[in-house]
Amino acid sequence: MQLENEINNNIEIEKNQNNFFESMIGKVVNNAIDIGLKTILPDVIENQIIDIKNSLLQNGIKAGIKTAINSMQDFAKSTLGIFTGKFDNISQIDMAIRNGGIIDTFSNILDKAIDKTYLSGKINRSINTMLKKGKNIILENISNNIEKEIKSQDNYINNLKENLESWKKYYNNKNFDGMEKEFKNIENKIEKIIPLENIIKETRQVEIIHNLIKNNGHNFNISELEKEVSNKLSTI
Repeated sequence: MQLENEINNNIEIEKNQNNFFESMIGKVVNNAIDIGLKTILPDVIENQIIDIKNSLLQNGIKAGIKTAINSMQDFAKSTLGIFTGKFDNISQIDMAIRNGGIIDTFSNILDKAIDKTYLSGKINRSINTMLKKGKNIILENISNNIEKEIKSQDNYINNLKENLESWKKYYNNKNFDGMEKEFKNIENKIEKIIPLENIIKETRQVEIIHNLIKNNGHNFNISELEKEVSNKLSTI
């Protein structure tokens, strides 16, 4: 039963991490294409830029986000030993993104998307040539923006850890007002960070105990059984 729960937990975390990567990289790519197209095609009007961007997305870039994530995960499994498919810390993610071929994958995807968009008649030969020549501007923006996102994630995680430690200090001092303040900070940050198992487990433990005390009229007399249950619930 415990092994089954662990397997299901790993699958759920991997799924949530994949959803996070798709959202993060999707946002990064969308922004990079916006900036890149305006730089590469300075004389093209806004409405046409939007049409070109939509055509590129439909002709392979949107679907290519999953391909890029798969290349990163394949690197992680073959090199970092992440056999369960889930990342355990931000350093693993950073290394997989830097060395997992994401930019090379997007370079190939972008080439194919430009070719398909040209063949479909959405862009002329001149714009096709400019996009091919200026492709590296988009790729550089993707690379820089992913790096910024990873740094932001690292900051969010470190700040969240500080909030969790502060919550524990207030808990040990039986200061519910302080706990409530830190708990709101924790709730705000947990939705912004990549789902990492140790962070999720610790946050759920805090959430369960916090709500036990809150629903008990701020009474800190929690039984050992309740604490044990909270530990088990946090791993489900």
